[in-house]
Amino acid sequence: MYRNKKMPSKRYNQAFEARNGGEAISLTDAIAALAKFPRAKFDESVDLAMRLGVDPKHSDQMVRGTVALPNGSGKTVRVAAFAADGPAADAAKEAGADHVGLKELMEKVEGGWTDFDVAVATPEAMKAGVAKLGRQLGPRGLMPTPKAGTVSDDLGKVIGEVKAGRVEFKVDKSANLQMPIGKVSFDAEKLIENAKAAIIAVLKAKPDSTKGTYLMSASLSATMSPSIKLDVKEISKLG
Repeated sequence: MYRNKKMPSKRYNQAFEARNGGEAISLTDAIAALAKFPRAKFDESVDLAMRLGVDPKHSDQMVRGTVALPNGSGKTVRVAAFAADGPAADAAKEAGADHVGLKELMEKVEGGWTDFDVAVATPEAMKAGVAKLGRQLGPRGLMPTPKAGTVSDDLGKVIGEVKAGRVEFKVDKSANLQMPIGKVSFDAEKLIENAKAAIIAVLKAKPDSTKGTYLMSASLSATMSPSIKLDVKEISKLG
């Protein structure tokens, strides 16, 4: 049966026509091009997307990590901190965690509640049952892990970094990754600094077992805009 497909908006088409014909361009030119796109009625996120020459099916080629964006992400991050009553929980509250607790939080998550953007936990909380919440948190990318820096005895420090703009990245099954690097309202220089920090972090996370070309392609886009291809040769030199 024929189904009508939703046509791109006039604003999207205008942005598409303004993206340098789809050619790969420098990071500076890409940021400038984004600024020329018609604006939406809200402050759109700017995302960096990359395709890597790795095979995530092999554990030694999994690419994941975190990066502290020098100018923040511009996003309000809701943090759930799993910690028993005591110094760790107090530090989490003082650092601005939106939800703090252990047994009650685990019960809520088991019931399907995931009204937060990042979950952090103490090692003790992981042993107390948070590690068993993989079915609820894993598919949403919310499971606290040591590799992501979200399992720590110093929850105050971790939460402070997350609130300030620390972003986690991880390749998917197709070796693609995407992460926010700011908002369209950011000055061009701030977006460039954030983008460079993110690219460098991904380049440094290259697995030792990877052979051949690591960074296959990269692009920038705003929430409601088409993507702009980045010059891979140029940005690969940042690492």
